[in-house]
Amino acid sequence: MSDRESSGSIVSNWTNWNQDYNKLGEHVTNGIERVLLTQDDIRRAMTRISHEILEQNRASSDLVLVGLQTRGVHVAKRLADNIERIEGFRPVVGTLDPRLWRDDPEVASGQPLLPSDIPNGVDGKPVVIVDDVLYTGRTIRAAMEALLDFGRASRIQLAVLVDRGHRELPIRPDFIGKNIPTARGERVQVRITEIDGDDAVVLGREG
Repeated sequence: MSDRESSGSIVSNWTNWNQDYNKLGEHVTNGIERVLLTQDDIRRAMTRISHEILEQNRASSDLVLVGLQTRGVHVAKRLADNIERIEGFRPVVGTLDPRLWRDDPEVASGQPLLPSDIPNGVDGKPVVIVDDVLYTGRTIRAAMEALLDFGRASRIQLAVLVDRGHRELPIRPDFIGKNIPTARGERVQVRITEIDGDDAVVLGREG
């Protein structure tokens, strides 16, 4: 690549980033430091994850995607849309609120539990748990325990849009949109159009 082409690419990428940053201007004033993933970044990451899920689950027309409430549900639905376009079949999409199974009760308290539903259960089926952000791993541990109430899956995998590190349990995702190293005092916020009105991943400070 020539210096001119490289410079043009950098300018183009900066322009796209700046446009998305300006779009989120009202959130920046609330302590958000910077945009980590733009709408296009998220779309590309989800497309790649969809292909990887298919590669690891060939001939699995009984594939089940289980989205964790709340944003993980919408990520799972988008992955199902992609898989349907790519492969011609749509995986079953279930929803799960695993807070009741967490080992830190304060997380489960204070907010009403959201619906958990996996049509036709998971017995003998490959399951992909889908969430927006992977952090300590405690939510995923709870989700795997909760899945037992819906049957015995033939295989359980994990897909996350963002892995921010700081694991407290030996849990590793099979499919990752983006690894984003963070400090514990930072907050990774995934914004989803269906809930927030736009798509972005932004980094801010706790509190």
